[in-house]
Amino acid sequence: MCIYKMRKLFCEFKDFLFSSQETVFSAAGIIIFTIILSKILGLFRNNILLQVFTADEISLFFAAFRLPDTLFEILVFGTFSSSFIPVFSKAVKKDRNRAWNIASTVMNLGVAAIIFIGIFIMIFADNIYKFVAPGYDDVQRQIIIEQTRILLVAQIFFVASYVLTGILESLKKFLIPALAPVFYNLGIILITYFFGQDYGLIASSCGALFGAMIHFAIQLPLAISLGFRIRFNICFDEDVKKIGKLAIPRLLEIIFIQASKMIELFLASIISVSSYAHFYLANTLQSIPVSLFGLSIAKAALPVLSDFSDDLFKFRRAVNQLLVHSIFMVLPFVVMIIVLRVPIVRIVYGRELFDWQSTYQTSLVLSAFAMGILAQVGIALLSRAFYALHDTKTPVIVAIFTICGIIFVNFFLIKILGVGIWGLAASYSFCITFQFIILYFFLFEKIGGIKFSDIIPILRLLIAGVFSGVVMFFLLKFFDKSVWIKKMSFLGKIEIAQNIPFEIFVLDTRYANSLLVLTFLVGLFGIIFYLLFCFLVGSREVVSFFYYLKQIFRNDKKKNSSSNNTNVVSVSSNETTISI
Repeated sequence: MCIYKMRKLFCEFKDFLFSSQETVFSAAGIIIFTIILSKILGLFRNNILLQVFTADEISLFFAAFRLPDTLFEILVFGTFSSSFIPVFSKAVKKDRNRAWNIASTVMNLGVAAIIFIGIFIMIFADNIYKFVAPGYDDVQRQIIIEQTRILLVAQIFFVASYVLTGILESLKKFLIPALAPVFYNLGIILITYFFGQDYGLIASSCGALFGAMIHFAIQLPLAISLGFRIRFNICFDEDVKKIGKLAIPRLLEIIFIQASKMIELFLASIISVSSYAHFYLANTLQSIPVSLFGLSIAKAALPVLSDFSDDLFKFRRAVNQLLVHSIFMVLPFVVMIIVLRVPIVRIVYGRELFDWQSTYQTSLVLSAFAMGILAQVGIALLSRAFYALHDTKTPVIVAIFTICGIIFVNFFLIKILGVGIWGLAASYSFCITFQFIILYFFLFEKIGGIKFSDIIPILRLLIAGVFSGVVMFFLLKFFDKSVWIKKMSFLGKIEIAQNIPFEIFVLDTRYANSLLVLTFLVGLFGIIFYLLFCFLVGSREVVSFFYYLKQIFRNDKKKNSSSNNTNVVSVSSNETTISI
């Protein structure tokens, strides 16, 4: 009986893993959940690295990823994000055997290309890193090269694995591909934790190789069960040629993006050995709200906007509401990151080997990145709006000009003005904001022109965000014991404050628990006051937020959705309403 139950449980678990996600929303739910899980594991991975290695050593580890990641981005993301999945999806509906041939050809071409280019990089790695990372000395460069060679082998598994990802997603099997990156991070975490102290950074690189192998292995059984077989053949039929043609615009954009990232490494290595680690760690933190509120909403919005592409009135209102909703949700977290940058970095990365100077530099980079989060979220949506209108050229052209601007500003800030590593993040935020403005202008000119009434809701949210930031800043300073003792900030200049018995209510932020409590309370009150200020400035989004929150607590969401016919987007004769 026990064996029967275990077998039944195993079969149910297997069916769940191998099940199809037939709707956009079920797929989006899985993607969002695994993004959260992957981000948490990414932070945990960085914490394990910080427990074992110094900031200088971690900087070398991240630098070693630069060439392998560039190769991966160009060969994989440049192809699969824009061309492989659409072509394979169409082919698999007509002739599965032909579709398997397409997949095998793409896999074999990708693996062959990465082996050929990888051998070239391995041979000339020393000269390449002398050029792209001149700030590192000979010993540090050799450490980077040793890791790079291991990571290049890992890319072979990644190329093959992402072919499987494309196959499974085309057949609406989203769960296993979404879990694969989670196991990749687990590989780095486990190998670093058990072998990092004995074998150094090589252990972490081997962990990345191990994780890449798991990334491939976890997807292969499901792909085989669907009919895929690894075939060592290359067939340049019309579909394969079409994949190449469709990939060209996206490849061009990715080449420019990777060139920009190479220049970031170049300039960071000149500033200091540890600067690239500060930059990378801050970038990891700022990417969390972008992924959760930007990419997830943008992915879910694409089919909705595509449905409205023939009716520009509905399309325009849908874009407006989605944009305002996105900004409404992400803005309090942007303000929180700016105000609480130091406590956040201390809580997430605070370790014995990660000293105060590293914490301070990372927090500066984080706050500079935060200034561009709203633009990143907006660009993710506006780009999909262009795609829905079958215009893929405009976002790519604007992106290329933006990248050129980032490179120019990077050199100006670092080489001419001599600012710190935060200058790279500031340059990115400034240029990405300009990109958002240009895309907004081009899109709305395309769908009826810019109206001031479209901008007013965004301005209201920005005002609420500023006021909530002021409240958070005051609360942070008021309850921090060190501020009172050192008479820092505005409190030291207020006479009445000098007689307040602050020892009763302040928290000693030298201790992790007190810092965590203070950060949580300031963030919580910041969100509460943000919602209050949104209500006071007349923002409709806060009303919608409390309305849907009330429906959730009443367990009546499905009934409300059915009665009002507002599943994700409902369109009446007068307006478009979008529920996020």
